[in-house]
Amino acid sequence: MKIKNIEEVEGFLEAVNKCKGEVWLESPEGDKFNLKSKFSRYIALGALLSESGDNLELFCSLPEDEQYFYEYFMSFPGVN
Repeated sequence: MKIKNIEEVEGFLEAVNKCKGEVWLESPEGDKFNLKSKFSRYIALGALLSESGDNLELFCSLPEDEQYFYEYFMSFPGVN
């Protein structure tokens, strides 16, 4: 799912932390940012908050984890 306009970073990270499987962002160039890794998370958030943030896509390894992001999008409709 495409992500843009991340304004509520704390809520986004809470959704990531609830996930049981892997969660990552992927750039059009194929760069993958593992959001379960603290180091990679900071790099990914920097990319999300920059101008290139509209080009990143969010993936979850477990389909059931996607519900946490749908809840986040419902709480902050301007994000997606």
